[in-house]
Amino acid sequence: MVNTLWLVRKLGDFSSELLSDGDIVILIQDGVLRWPTRRGWYVCAEDAKARNLKVPEEMMKSYDEIVDLIEKAQRVVVW
Repeated sequence: MVNTLWLVRKLGDFSSELLSDGDIVILIQDGVLRWPTRRGWYVCAEDAKARNLKVPEEMMKSYDEIVDLIEKAQRVVVW
């Protein structure tokens, strides 16, 4: 179960202090330009590929996987 799913478009003013146990962060749009360094952080595969970024497969989530997470999450926040 995912407590909160964070869809982060830009990291400029996003604070990881907002996160709780069981949260997942997915970097989307221009957020993928910042490399995820923490456990539970992923990048949108399609957004990374569109920007020609080389991200390890285990750090990427496809649109279909993101939709599944949205359906399972208790709360979704777009930042």
